[in-house]
Amino acid sequence: MAWIVLVVSGVLEAVWATALGKSEGFTKLWPSVIFGIGLILSMAGLAWSMRTLPVGTSYAVWVGIGAALTVAYAMIFDGEAASLIKVLLVLGIVACVVGLKLIH
Repeated sequence: MAWIVLVVSGVLEAVWATALGKSEGFTKLWPSVIFGIGLILSMAGLAWSMRTLPVGTSYAVWVGIGAALTVAYAMIFDGEAASLIKVLLVLGIVACVVGLKLIH
């Protein structure tokens, strides 16, 4: 169960990171609200997961999922430059996250 909560928390990290960018310095209401809710839920899930999973592994998985999804979203929907090497590097992050789960 801790792994499921950790993955959901990683997804929520991407939500709050994206919302933070779209809030334009907290000048836009709804992205700011989504940021706050996403941040609280993401941190709560990370903290809960760390009760059973190792801190280093939990944090690495949480950040890896959040980073990979944030950059993927930006490339698909926000016009961030995409290249083969960038996609391969993001897939490398995903592979490392999967590897951490497999060796746990």
